[in-house]
Amino acid sequence: MEINDLRIALYSGNYNFVRDGANQALNRLAGYLLQQGAAVRVYSPTTESPAFEPTGDLISVPSFAFPGRGEYRFPTHISAQGKRDLKEFNPNIMQISSPDPVGHRMVSWARKQNIPVLASVHTRFETYPRYYNLAFLEPVIEAILRRIYRRCDAIVAPSESMAQLLREQRMNYDVGIWSRGVDKDIFNPSRRDIAWRQSFGIDDDTPVIGFLGRLVMEKGLDVFSDSIDELKRRKIKHRVLVIGEGPAQQWFEDRIPDAVFAGFQQGSDLGKAVASMDMLFNPSVTETFGNVTLEAMACGIPVVAANATGSQSLVRDKESGRLITPGAIREFADALQLYCENIEVRNTHGMAGSLRSDEFSWDQINNTVAQTYLRLIRQREQGHSPITQDTIR
Repeated sequence: MEINDLRIALYSGNYNFVRDGANQALNRLAGYLLQQGAAVRVYSPTTESPAFEPTGDLISVPSFAFPGRGEYRFPTHISAQGKRDLKEFNPNIMQISSPDPVGHRMVSWARKQNIPVLASVHTRFETYPRYYNLAFLEPVIEAILRRIYRRCDAIVAPSESMAQLLREQRMNYDVGIWSRGVDKDIFNPSRRDIAWRQSFGIDDDTPVIGFLGRLVMEKGLDVFSDSIDELKRRKIKHRVLVIGEGPAQQWFEDRIPDAVFAGFQQGSDLGKAVASMDMLFNPSVTETFGNVTLEAMACGIPVVAANATGSQSLVRDKESGRLITPGAIREFADALQLYCENIEVRNTHGMAGSLRSDEFSWDQINNTVAQTYLRLIRQREQGHSPITQDTIR
């Protein structure tokens, strides 16, 4: 069997109605598979005003707006029409990217059809409750995740650090890597634009600390703002540049009122915005890879990040950035202060990050997923089934 023999049913909890790194990676994967001659059918909740056009055929899954986070949709079930479409499409492999109730049902459908299932892990869902004073739910969510992932033939994570965590959590015994790539035509040092910075009132010699991502609390906005407060107490010259939008924007603006909020950017404008920073500050611990970290590295700027999954596999501490104990405000401030005050170190670490980013090619990365599909199909044909909850006990 070759890639052009594949018929992939892909289930996503958010394929294109909100723009983030996970669903953009899924769309890139679908585009690559289609270019190779494979058939791809995507099943996901939809809205009347999606963030971007989907790649491939998209079948709508019934859903409702998530309470308190209306930009997200909560899938409810597989409709009768969806089941008919699945049967007619007749996939030989299924991928699920969201471990929600519909994801469970898709796995059940695939198992009844004797179709292998690959699960892709895109975020650390079990960490989200801690940002909403519900940390006691983390073990419960982890148990729910374990149940669905153990029913799959294999799982893939975006980084080795995340894959190792999944192994330690006993999510599955077949854990591989589906990394992320970066578009070097968009993200590179030549995109830096001093005039663009000046348009926001930023002096040429003022170090710019950047934030890039959706403005939601689980991205570590509290740690970011507390660290900036520490820099202010030390009287370190700097400006904060925030790229992105989200439901916590007003909270973030109130916490760092001197920051420049440039809003949502994409394409070449995003590359210009990132390259025009002097460093990226990414304190999030929910990332499984850290697309924004890689994009900053490709632009030749150092990254100060939490020493957590995702960034651990990208940033080389004291070589292309700094990896700091999560939540360690003073240590984050120390790292930021170093880059604000020492241009030579800042440039050296930025150049090292740019060289490191050259290792991430989208086609090569997506081909590893296609090869994983083929391996799982071969294994199923040979009579291998996924290790289930009961057999692991």
